[in-house]
Amino acid sequence: MAVDARRDPTTRDGALARVADQLGVNRETLRNWVTQAEVDDGTRPGSTTDQAHTIAELEREVRELRRANAILKSASAFFAAELDRPHTR
Repeated sequence: MAVDARRDPTTRDGALARVADQLGVNRETLRNWVTQAEVDDGTRPGSTTDQAHTIAELEREVRELRRANAILKSASAFFAAELDRPHTR
């Protein structure tokens, strides 16, 4: 509804404010939703919702892998020190 009102030149001015008031939604919130909808439709540049989800997933995976690498490095240093230590029999 808001996207259509913004596309029509006769209703463009103040369209988001009118629609937000009709729906009882904060104007800035509606503006953000419309902006994201335009990005998702490809009419505005930016990261789509799907891309943002993929990026968040990949960032989470990178954090987990870095944590696992840190644990493995600590473990390898510990075992290397154990191997270097002289053993008495």
